[in-house]
Amino acid sequence: GVWRQTRALLFKNCLIKCRTKKSSVQEVLFPLFFLFWLILMSMMHPHRKYGEVANTNLGTLDASMLVNFVIGYTPPTRTAREIMKKVAFDNFEDGIITEEYLSEEELQEASAFKRSNFVGVVFNDAMSYQLRFPDSVAMSSIYMESR
Repeated sequence: GVWRQTRALLFKNCLIKCRTKKSSVQEVLFPLFFLFWLILMSMMHPHRKYGEVANTNLGTLDASMLVNFVIGYTPPTRTAREIMKKVAFDNFEDGIITEEYLSEEELQEASAFKRSNFVGVVFNDAMSYQLRFPDSVAMSSIYMESR
């Protein structure tokens, strides 16, 4: 029954492996080669661990840097409006100019005209966002992919 079929199948597989030695060796050596290659690459580019930064007083914010500063954001949702209102008025005495845009394309067009004093904020959802500076995108350092 089952034992005879299993034994015949094992014998057949052994015959195939003995007759095709080149492919059998490749099946063993290629994974070992790639494992060695991955270990070598990880040793060439080790993970950097940064130590703690001591708590220090950074001083007051230089308000002259924020003269005519514009923050554009998209999409104009209720949550985004509340966040931007808090950023503009609760953290700075004079307030920062905030502008809402209907789409990311409109935000990019606006940043082309207001290059030096414009920062865009694209809200992905209620908990995440991306900052858009002229000609670049600043994202969290946890993203290691190239842009």
